[in-house]
Amino acid sequence: MIQRATSLFAVWTVLGTAWAWFLPGQWLWVGDGSIAPFGQPLISVLLGVIMLGMGLTLSIADFRRVLTMPKCVAAGVALQFTVMPLAGVAIAVGFGLETGLAVGLILVSCCPGGTASNVVTYLARANLALSVTMTMASTIVAIALTPVLTGWLAGYFIEIDRWSLFREMIVIVLLPVVAGIVLNTVFPAATRKAAKVSPLLSVLVVVVIVAGIIAKSRPLIEQYAGVLLLAVFVLHIVGFALGYAITRMIGYGVQEQRTISIEVGMQNSGLGASLASMPAFAGQFVSPMQAALAPVPSAISAVYHVVIGSLLASIWARSASLAQDKTADHS
Repeated sequence: MIQRATSLFAVWTVLGTAWAWFLPGQWLWVGDGSIAPFGQPLISVLLGVIMLGMGLTLSIADFRRVLTMPKCVAAGVALQFTVMPLAGVAIAVGFGLETGLAVGLILVSCCPGGTASNVVTYLARANLALSVTMTMASTIVAIALTPVLTGWLAGYFIEIDRWSLFREMIVIVLLPVVAGIVLNTVFPAATRKAAKVSPLLSVLVVVVIVAGIIAKSRPLIEQYAGVLLLAVFVLHIVGFALGYAITRMIGYGVQEQRTISIEVGMQNSGLGASLASMPAFAGQFVSPMQAALAPVPSAISAVYHVVIGSLLASIWARSASLAQDKTADHS
């Protein structure tokens, strides 16, 4: 039941986005500062919950698994942090995006793969072990690379405080993930039970974050809808397409091609939204309106990548099933 509900994450994302769009007043509490657990912005705390859930599913054995497929993982992570960031800045400049939208698009393009990619990989009947390993590896690497790449590429538009971004990555990514791994190591039986529901919880929390940003930013989305929707769509199409094509050129198998395509094409949009919503990040913009625009590309990204990923998963799963049937017939 939980697995089935988790596999419908694209449906929950679209429904949550529609709900926030038509009834924004019911979702403003997510990002208006009225709720601040531990004195922190709610969106950041929610992202910490997602990262904690990811940590609960990891163990030391998962890190050892990287050693069993180092070249494939390295290739996937390298594509994650080259294809998407370069596409992000090229699209931002090419489409002439407003400063806030441009920086927000570059920020989400510099984020690691999202945990939803593991669900899509499973549905696509691709290499799930590689997907989980890549998500873990790219998330850890992103603690340093996301601030560095964002500061470098978005520096064309505004000066980015990389150290501030790095500190936020430590607090909302590294510490929760490490806490989850420690809990899994010390209390394995309890965390195994929690890990059964953590993927679904992560999906629902991402929906809440996206809905909150959509509700708060609806007037801005309406104002910039045409260019914004197209720019984010192109970003993800480029990610999925080049992730697949380059992996194929390198010579990896079909399952690896599909897995890396999914990992590269699907970003951790919740992380992008959270970082862009931080007061310190918003304070770098000249005007409040530009600061308000920065989280919007991440919210749109969350909708696009799960819909595109789900469609690809459906096509690839059908292809895998047909190939399996042909093999059975020949045998």
